[in-house]
Amino acid sequence: MSADVIAGFVSLVLLELVLGIDNIVFISILAGKLPEHQQDKARKIGLGLALIMRLLLLLTLSWVVKLTAPLFTVFSHEISGRDVILILGGLFLLAKATFEIHDSLEAKEGHDNPKGAASFGGVLVQIMLLDIVFSLDSVITAVGMVDEIWVMVAAVVISVGIMLVAAGPLGRFVNRHPSIKMLALAFLLLIGMTLVADGFELHIPKGYIYFAMAFSLAVELLNITVSARRARRAAEAEKPVELHKRYSEE
Repeated sequence: MSADVIAGFVSLVLLELVLGIDNIVFISILAGKLPEHQQDKARKIGLGLALIMRLLLLLTLSWVVKLTAPLFTVFSHEISGRDVILILGGLFLLAKATFEIHDSLEAKEGHDNPKGAASFGGVLVQIMLLDIVFSLDSVITAVGMVDEIWVMVAAVVISVGIMLVAAGPLGRFVNRHPSIKMLALAFLLLIGMTLVADGFELHIPKGYIYFAMAFSLAVELLNITVSARRARRAAEAEKPVELHKRYSEE
């Protein structure tokens, strides 16, 4: 437990939490399509699958390292197994976010609400598919930061535990505010595009992406706060009028 090991452990936990934001948002949106009594269960199982996937990948580090070896070349770009997974995962995320945005807009226009149409098993399958992509990126990051396998395992377990605690409140908050859900879906489109670009060796600094996400979220939270205060003031202003009418009737 040297100072370097502790510093690497703390840094890795923080980085895993940042990388796990995408996973939490995706799981929360998918779980929101289920009946309310199944949503919390789906979030917990989804994050449990993410933890199992990360631990399995950590225990097969030799295979993970081989995934970075080139398999073939496309337009002078060497494509590895990791690149293939990132490209397919990014395309899946782009398609899924687009369909979710379409469903949300259709529901707002008065069409049948798609909520409840998704099956519990179908949601878990979709969560597991994206867990593979997010877990691979997370594990490769961990391998590049620290050398001790137990440090990687401990950091992954703690970060997923924190995400498990935060997933419930975050999921309920997203479901309660449609504008936040639409913003989260836009984030997923951005992340999907980033995964595809990363698969083709067009690396976009993730700091820029997360800063844009944090800035957009802060602006939307300000809008929600202002709207809530206006609604509260309007309600308070109507109370004297209602009391006056009641006394007049009496």
